[in-house]
Amino acid sequence: MADGGRYRWLRRIEALDPVRDHHEIYRISIGYEFPFDYQRALELALLRTYCVPSISALLDATGEFRLRAQQRYDDTALLMAEMAEHGYDSPRGRQALKVINRAHHRYVISNDDMRYVLSTFVYEPIEWLDRFGWRRLHEHERLAAFHYYRAVGTRMGIRDVPDDFDAFWDFKREYEHTTFRYAPTNQRIAEHTLDLFGSWYPRPLRRGARLGVVALLPAELRAAFGLPAAPRWLSTVVTGGLRARAGVVRMLPPRRTSRLTHAPRNRTYPGYPHGYQLTDLGAPPPPPDLDPALTRGGPDRRTRRPVEGVDAVAVPVDDDPTP
Repeated sequence: MADGGRYRWLRRIEALDPVRDHHEIYRISIGYEFPFDYQRALELALLRTYCVPSISALLDATGEFRLRAQQRYDDTALLMAEMAEHGYDSPRGRQALKVINRAHHRYVISNDDMRYVLSTFVYEPIEWLDRFGWRRLHEHERLAAFHYYRAVGTRMGIRDVPDDFDAFWDFKREYEHTTFRYAPTNQRIAEHTLDLFGSWYPRPLRRGARLGVVALLPAELRAAFGLPAAPRWLSTVVTGGLRARAGVVRMLPPRRTSRLTHAPRNRTYPGYPHGYQLTDLGAPPPPPDLDPALTRGGPDRRTRRPVEGVDAVAVPVDDDPTP
């Protein structure tokens, strides 16, 4: 590709079709244009899902966030990066989806909860980049993210994902309005996640790192987690720092190497220092003492059939929110 200066990748994105070329556009956005922003936004997207008590209750019951929060973070990030870099229908993408579907298949998860989590992956990065990006997302990037995750959702057996960008955004907002409320499990999962974020920094800085994340949370999330607001001055410092960073990044040359394939290893956790196989990733089977009502159950439980042509494990259907 001929060098087009700071906006060379944007020129490429403008030339692509957001429906037909949605994976290529998304791969450029997350790997070249906004790797830091997408990483932060997707971290906050996952935090946001913990405001739904049916989601936090299941995560709390498995004990994975209490025992292995960093591993769950690493595995989720790697599986998403595999699909984003190689494509959901590539051999590696299909294997990543198989790992994801196998983990979900073990538990009773409502279709609406699955749809909601999927929606956060589309819209949280858009809202983050509107506030803190070195440029705003092009319309092609917004639509491409929607079509990319809609395709991923289809391959996960998630039903009734709207085929319209605005309709899916409306679903997300309405679901938050009707389901966000405080629950002790929300608070516990949020605390484990904040502890994880803090653990990436030297010990004297960990409390400040936690507070910095809280400073970015809107009031409805803090209420659902039972967290007090961060000091107003800290919110000003954090948002000001992120906007200052965007100004600096705007002056840098375009990235020539995708962060999807050259992501730095977290220095506080060994992760997979010698590489990994996709079969190494994903959550373990449910603990033996887990409430049977949270697991897939017996032969009378209906399951979603694998999508034709996709090597995916069926995902359970249960339209009632998990208690």
